[in-house]
Amino acid sequence: MTEVLTQQAPSESLGLALDRAHPSKPMITAAQIARRVRRLGRQVSEVYADIDTPLVMVVILKGATVFAADLLRSLSIPAELEFVRASSYGAGTASSGKLKLAHMVEGPLVGRHVLLVEDIVDSGLTVSAIHRRIRRVGAASVRLAALLDRPARRQVEVSIDFTGFVIPDRFVIGYGLDYAGLYRELPHIYSLT
Repeated sequence: MTEVLTQQAPSESLGLALDRAHPSKPMITAAQIARRVRRLGRQVSEVYADIDTPLVMVVILKGATVFAADLLRSLSIPAELEFVRASSYGAGTASSGKLKLAHMVEGPLVGRHVLLVEDIVDSGLTVSAIHRRIRRVGAASVRLAALLDRPARRQVEVSIDFTGFVIPDRFVIGYGLDYAGLYRELPHIYSLT
């Protein structure tokens, strides 16, 4: 079952000058993330248990790399990794609405079962565009695993098959998620707003 986070953000905002020695209370702790990713790995393994070829995990760079690595290690089925580099944020905290795809999958996807792996789904524009492209190249199926779902910012309808956490409308960093390229290394997820 997807975990829905409804509590308020920490009263002490992290701001943009995160004090690494004394960070504020995380929105989602590393332990919560680890437990949820293990459960997602079991769910993914069950859904794809009967496919004839290894699952193809298409990781949306850069934010989803940490999540994808942990999810991959939690699977009990064979899986391959492919990557797509996409961006719509730049250096801001809101999507620009313009998707930039700098790198698409290199391996063959015809007749393969694909799991898109995303760090956070908010507007839905990025995953929707990538999903359409992968379907067009002949994938047998395309599903989506997202660590975070932020439905308050949704612009297009997106079906998330495997969701880690549903979060309120706050900008988050840590566990692969960044602000202007920084803070991906943090083990917990923090709210900046």
